[in-house]
Amino acid sequence: MVRARPSMRELIRDRGRRGFVGRGAERAAFRENLELAPEDERHRFLFHVHGNAGVGKSFLVRELEQLARERGALTAYVDESVGSVPEAMAGISDRFARQGHRFKELDRLLATHRERRHEAESTVMETVEMLEPQPSPASMAAARAGLVGLGLVPGVGAFAGAIDPAQLAQGADRLRAGLSARFRNQEDVQLVLSPERVLTPVLLAELADAADAAPWIVLFFDTYERTGPFLDGWLHDVMTTDRYRGSLPANTVVVTAGQRAFDTGRWGGFADFVTDLPLGPFTEAEARGLLAGKGVVAEPVVEEVLRLTGGLPVLVSTLAEARPADPDDVGDPSATAVERFLKWEQDPVRRAAALACALPRRLEADIFLAAVGCPEEEADTLFGWLRSLPFVSDRGDRVQYHDVVRAPMLRLQRRHSPRRWAERHARLAQTFAGWRAEAEVGLDTDELWADEAWRELRLAESYHLLCAGARAALPVVLRDVADACGQDDVVGRTWARMLVEAGEDGDAADVGRWGRDLLAAIEDGIHDALGMLLNRGGLDIRGQAVVRMLRGRVLRVNGDFERARAEYEQAIALDPELARAYYGLGVTRAHQGEYEAAIATLDRADELAPGTAEILFVRGDYHRMLGHSDEAMRDLDRAVALDPGLAGTWAARGVARYSMGQTDGALADLDRALELDPAHVWALVRRARVRRSRGEHVEQLADLDRAVELGREQAWVACERGDALRLAGRREEALADYDRAIGLDGTYASAYASRGVCRNGPGGPDEALADLDRAIALRPDYAWALCHRAEIHLQQHEYERALADADRAVEGNPDYRWAHTVRSMVLLELGLLPEVLEAMSHAVELMQSEPWGWGDLDRLTRVRDALIHDPVADRAALTPLLDQLSVALDALQERGPE
Repeated sequence: MVRARPSMRELIRDRGRRGFVGRGAERAAFRENLELAPEDERHRFLFHVHGNAGVGKSFLVRELEQLARERGALTAYVDESVGSVPEAMAGISDRFARQGHRFKELDRLLATHRERRHEAESTVMETVEMLEPQPSPASMAAARAGLVGLGLVPGVGAFAGAIDPAQLAQGADRLRAGLSARFRNQEDVQLVLSPERVLTPVLLAELADAADAAPWIVLFFDTYERTGPFLDGWLHDVMTTDRYRGSLPANTVVVTAGQRAFDTGRWGGFADFVTDLPLGPFTEAEARGLLAGKGVVAEPVVEEVLRLTGGLPVLVSTLAEARPADPDDVGDPSATAVERFLKWEQDPVRRAAALACALPRRLEADIFLAAVGCPEEEADTLFGWLRSLPFVSDRGDRVQYHDVVRAPMLRLQRRHSPRRWAERHARLAQTFAGWRAEAEVGLDTDELWADEAWRELRLAESYHLLCAGARAALPVVLRDVADACGQDDVVGRTWARMLVEAGEDGDAADVGRWGRDLLAAIEDGIHDALGMLLNRGGLDIRGQAVVRMLRGRVLRVNGDFERARAEYEQAIALDPELARAYYGLGVTRAHQGEYEAAIATLDRADELAPGTAEILFVRGDYHRMLGHSDEAMRDLDRAVALDPGLAGTWAARGVARYSMGQTDGALADLDRALELDPAHVWALVRRARVRRSRGEHVEQLADLDRAVELGREQAWVACERGDALRLAGRREEALADYDRAIGLDGTYASAYASRGVCRNGPGGPDEALADLDRAIALRPDYAWALCHRAEIHLQQHEYERALADADRAVEGNPDYRWAHTVRSMVLLELGLLPEVLEAMSHAVELMQSEPWGWGDLDRLTRVRDALIHDPVADRAALTPLLDQLSVALDALQERGPE
């Protein structure tokens, strides 16, 4: 078989490697480490390369990667092109896929993470309300903390120190449950709130599988001065703690490279497995070796190069490429760095191309063509030459100038010809604007900021407009920053960093100052950044309305409903056509218990943005909570029709149908939801409830088993299965699930209440009461737990305590049938017969209008029979009402449960 000829890129890379000199000690240390077994105490699991810009960190890292591959290692390279831990994982997955090892499950979860993240800020609080009609302060506090930074450590930012840690713990699971009501998939909830928690175990499992196929896995994290702020803590946890399920394979080596040394506060205790590789300028011997490798050996020339470069590897390499034969060829010592870089390139087309290509922040073939403006037939050759330059790093489909070279190139052009500088940036801005307009085709306005490709084009367009110095550019860009912050903090920071770069590159102090101020404000919270834009940004009326709306959303998702309402109302006053403001105001009103007003506000949102599935979904849920079955189904039917591929919509309609007693339709909708998304935990749990009502207990438990498997760290899922096992008589298994739920969340009231009910009997009333007491302490209006505690007090003949619990249950939940039933039982024991009949009447009335079970009928029948045989009962007074109740109970028995 004839071996395929190597590609041009492979030949260029190999030639470059053969010319790599210096850093011999660093290369030797890395190479020798791969000869040691992981169990050898001399083996090091982490190498950290660090030094100032231009010392050759990236060159060394690339060389280390090739050394690793020569020893059969699977490698991954990540640099500052990623902006978060999930993006870093995506980069690792992509590199392994190129080597024949696809991370299928990780890729699936990453895709879901990108889709769900932008939805979370605008939906989490209304979904908390769906599960808890009157959110407690703890629930709101947990929601606030969970959304600070969307995946950052709770409490960081504007709300640090303002939230009681006990409240955070108490409300955490309610937040997750609330998000599940919107997303219907608990995995999606965690992908939004704690993406690393969901994704890291999957990455570790994928790496473990890949480790079986190679002697080593080596992960490279370059430009760590930019990625370290979000990667360092995660990497430390993955390597040194058991925070995440799973662990890195023992045959994994990690290499990081950045300008700063490791944080000794975090890594200082792990010196025995870290190799520190500080890089400075080349030694004279190393610089001479590089020059000699390029044929530059004349002593006067070498001395001049050493004097001009100071041993900075990127400058030595650049000058060596020109192979100067005379000191005069090295250039005047007063010449600028750019002039030295390009002095020996005599072709004016190439010189101009090198300078022009410094203008874009990132470079690819199309951008190269737009920047240089050469004929297309010449572009490939010219671009190939550019990519071969020593200060240009190849990053797959894109290339990037080294900062040490790009910065002086930009300064040279800006100072040499300010008019041409502005014209070139304006032309690039126009090019990106055209590409951005093409990307907008088929996207609604609200979809644009969720589209990563569109955002990237808009970002580049904005950068070049600012560098061009257009007077109108900054207000327009600041308006975009508001939308970027509204997307999430990661996108907001990206825009702020762009302002910093544009300020530095374009010598625009006001632009750079805006960027730095926004970065600082975003660290304190998106709300503060939006306030800065509102107060200082010079926004037009429409822009002010949007910022008010976004501030309202931040306040709403953090539980500050009064201030959120004020922001939304001001947004509407500024722009009465802003549908998103009406949507946010409607949701806020619902949180404040004003459901009718919320629906009316959402009606206006629907008028302004007809056919928006999200508006229909939320309004349908509010109708359902108010008992407006027809209206709820109307909205949910429309939502399904508008987006039939969204599993959550089908699941929501299934729940609505179940509440209407339409078990067949409910099951069909939930089946469809799970066809679209087999890992939809919320739909699995809800389908299990429907199957329980149909007597399909085997299928019910199968759904719950699957839900527990998918939502292993979700307390409510474990508790749900515990309830099913308890009702099936499998007490020990149920208790194990309740214990597990409480272990996951020690403030989950439902788990304590259910465990208390399960313990009553063989465990004795004391254990049961202890759990029920804890549940009621966590949720004072918990009617189900109050009724169970009242029954235990009744069994113990503690009638006053029993009545107090029953009264609390009725007072807080007047339409709760079981509360009236339990109250009638207690009143019977106290001999308060007229009140017994009143309580029974309420219970029977509720049974006639909603689903009930044989246990309900059995309890009421026993109370009635006791009244009939009570020797001291006033027959004349009680008989007429008893007769009416008897007729109603007989009718219910004949009809049977629905």
